[in-house]
Amino acid sequence: MDWLSQHHDSLTALTSIGTLLIWLVYAQLLYKGYRRQRRPRLIINRGKRKDINALCIISNMSAEPVFIEYIVAELETSLGSIVMDVTDFERGYDDRGEGDEQGEPDKIPERVRDNTRQGPLQPGDFLHIGTFQNIVRRMARQAKIEMQGFRPAGDLEFERLTVQLIGIYGPEDLPIGAERSFTLHANGEQCDLAPQTWDTRHKNSRRQRHRLRAKLEQLNRSPFTVSPTLQESN
Repeated sequence: MDWLSQHHDSLTALTSIGTLLIWLVYAQLLYKGYRRQRRPRLIINRGKRKDINALCIISNMSAEPVFIEYIVAELETSLGSIVMDVTDFERGYDDRGEGDEQGEPDKIPERVRDNTRQGPLQPGDFLHIGTFQNIVRRMARQAKIEMQGFRPAGDLEFERLTVQLIGIYGPEDLPIGAERSFTLHANGEQCDLAPQTWDTRHKNSRRQRHRLRAKLEQLNRSPFTVSPTLQESN
């Protein structure tokens, strides 16, 4: 008791410091949990198959819904790139590029979901935007590239396909982004499709989101559908 009385002030100070450290650790854990819950997370992946006939699947693994504004695809070739807005369904073609995809070209479906992929994606939910082959064929058709099966005719070669998402997360004002690239490699009668990274790349920093907002404003102002930057082959 005498020792406790003599060191009362030191013990009180140590107890206060220990309590403060415990609260700091607890506050750090709460903050990390809050950031994790508030961090948007979209996943772009291939499904059902491993080649170009795989479905392009978009999943929302965030804690809140994400409103999908735009889905933009970029096809890199040996002679340049093709950038295209693939948010809405293509009218008049099916997944094979033959016939009708969603009925007659001028007929608008009664449900909005049957006409566009724009809209809210709930937590834990997913959608697919068709097969990768369908996306590549659609872009090639708009860029007036002649196809022979899954390959372009002539010396042109498809090298990489990048799918980019632009959306709004919950009540936040700035848009969010996610993208993933897939390499295309002809293998005999098939075309292999391999993701370049193990995970989807997210654009959630403040600087990236300001750039996305500028891009979103540009997309909203322009009648952008497809933008090919192909060079003439020699």
